[in-house]
Amino acid sequence: MGLLTGSVSVTRFKVPPTIDDDAFGRLAFRDIDLASEVKESIGFLTFEPGSPYRIGANRLAFRLRIDRRRADSVQLRERHKQLLQIEMESTGAPYVGSQKRSELRSLAEEELIVGRSPTSIVIECCIDDRILFVGSTSKMHLGSLQQALRRAGITTELLLPWIEKGLPEEFSDIPETMDPAASIYGCRFLKRLISDSEFLIEPENGYVRLAAADTRITLSGAVLTDLHRYLKEDAEVLSAKLLHKDLSLTLDATTYRLTAVRFPRPKNEHWTDDLDQRIEQIRELFTTLDDKFDRLS
Repeated sequence: MGLLTGSVSVTRFKVPPTIDDDAFGRLAFRDIDLASEVKESIGFLTFEPGSPYRIGANRLAFRLRIDRRRADSVQLRERHKQLLQIEMESTGAPYVGSQKRSELRSLAEEELIVGRSPTSIVIECCIDDRILFVGSTSKMHLGSLQQALRRAGITTELLLPWIEKGLPEEFSDIPETMDPAASIYGCRFLKRLISDSEFLIEPENGYVRLAAADTRITLSGAVLTDLHRYLKEDAEVLSAKLLHKDLSLTLDATTYRLTAVRFPRPKNEHWTDDLDQRIEQIRELFTTLDDKFDRLS
């Protein structure tokens, strides 16, 4: 989940004006000892090995690494059965109680993860003038990041235009808007945006998710005919693949997050210059969307 490589997915947060650079170092990532029973390690890394966290007067760049070890599900199930059988033979009981079953399952998992290599997730982030840009839109990964930042003493707040404008909360029957970060305002904005001359629905390789009554609809390919039919039936647009100038992007309306944005690849001599260029590209795109939200809503 990066900011510089491949297609980019981005979520924005607001952060405090003053951040202690040492907070990241105090919660630095540590490798899991494979001989231990530790299941998870979460911590911060610099954006590039050997670089500082602060790379400008108002800019910090860092990564969050999440390593997790999980036992193979088939092996875990078989080992759990073996431990249950051993327990019943040793006690003479015809069955094992629920609490003991849980304890034996945990024991089986601890046995199986010893020596097992973890799977790793790395999330690239950049704080630029009080805005945190995160190279992910995964709810689970964003939750892990916010928890880690909270432990580092850094509070975060999702940067959403309907909150910035102080719009009153509105409720909807659409399940996607039940998330505290989501809002029906985003759906209404996207419905208007796809009729704007600067943003076009991808006509041939499109992707649109809609909500109509109690039905969820996914359109792909040549979506325009079906899309306009559903819009006439007052369907809400949950997300859509859009074209803007030379960019292709998908806007998740309910959470105002961008996915699969294909920016021109930076080709500077140093990674900090690449990051400068990429953050400027992301800022420009969000600024355009924010301005559109102000006018269209």
